[in-house]
Order: sequence, then C-alpha cells, then structure tokens
Amino acid sequence: MKLPVANHRSRHRTVPVAALLAIAALAAFAPAPVSAEGSGHELSGYASWYGGKFQGRLTANGERFDTNELTAAHRTLAFNTVVEVRHLANGRRVRVRINDRGPFVDGRVIDLSRAAADAIGMTGEGIARVEITVVEHPPEQRRVIQVVALSSAARADAIARELRRHDLPATVERAGTVYRVVVAGVLDSEVPSVRARLADLGHAQVLVRSR
Repeated sequence: MKLPVANHRSRHRTVPVAALLAIAALAAFAPAPVSAEGSGHELSGYASWYGGKFQGRLTANGERFDTNELTAAHRTLAFNTVVEVRHLANGRRVRVRINDRGPFVDGRVIDLSRAAADAIGMTGEGIARVEITVVEHPPEQRRVIQVVALSSAARADAIARELRRHDLPATVERAGTVYRVVVAGVLDSEVPSVRARLADLGHAQVLVRSR
C-alpha cells in the first residue's frame, strides 16, 4: 500500500513502537469482514432480492426489469455477465444474468430477482449468505440508445441535430408514424458515460437496445 506523502505544512510525528504493537494486536483479533469480491472468479457475501415496485422500471443497463426472469444486480460486474449463485445453507443454485447495479446496502453483494430468489429458496428469508461464481463473461457489444420516440418528424430531426452539435452521432429511425432519435454503435463500456451526457442535455429517460 502506498502511504501519502506529507506536504510542507505537515508536522513530523513519531509513533511509539508500543502503540504500533498495540494496534497490530487489536487488528489481529478483529472479525474478518464478508468479502464482496474474492480471488479469481469467486465472490461471496450476502444476497438479497427485489421486485414489487421495481417491476417494469428501467435497469442500469436500460432494460425493463422483470422480476420473473433470472437476473440480478451487482455493483461492479459487467452487464450480461452470467453468474451461478449458491445458497450456502441449503446448497441450491441458480444462474442469473447481471443487468442492474446494486445492492446499495452494506454487507450485501448481489440483489436477485424474485424468480432467482425463489429458485434457491431464499424469498422468505429476505437475505442469505451465498457464494457466487462467474461462469460467463460477455463479449463487449455495441448498443443503440433510443433517446426519444415522437410522432413529429420535424421535432425528431431538431433533437437529432442538437445532439450532433454536442458530438453525439444521433440519427432518426422511422417506424410507421413513429420517429425515434437514436445514438447507435455505443460500446457496452461507453453506455454509462453516453447516458450521463444525454441526461445533462435533458434526456434522462432513454432506452438501451441491443439493436
């Protein structure tokens, strides 16, 4: 670990050796925290599940959340990563696809859809200690970000021109009487930053499509 370098305003203080030994002794008896990410492809910690009011809402990768599908939220794993979740108390397993971000509660490492929670028998418990193994890393794909869908071709063209003025390669797709303003060819890794730029321009409610 790299120690910070003191600036010219810092005072040099000597920590007694006895104090350092005391700190080390206390650390040795501290309980080990639950690991959110282990070595290699294995992760462990507490799982929770979500559904209800989240049904139909947009997930972090732009999909519509469906609690009846085998999906999950994780803070750092790439979208579309497939993981196997094993309930440590009963041994039951389920494979889920990461399509959302979370959970944002200390000590929890994955949020399962209700279907996934049912599959490993943890719905009633609410939370359970699990082991997670990454079984499939997704290849990076290009996405289409649908900014807005309108019935006015002129309005869609105006929005696309405005986005292009901000260096976003927007075009207009026509589907019958509907005109969709889209930004195509966005890599998975670029989706969050493009969504943030669109939000800054007043387009927070976008839809991320595979094509």
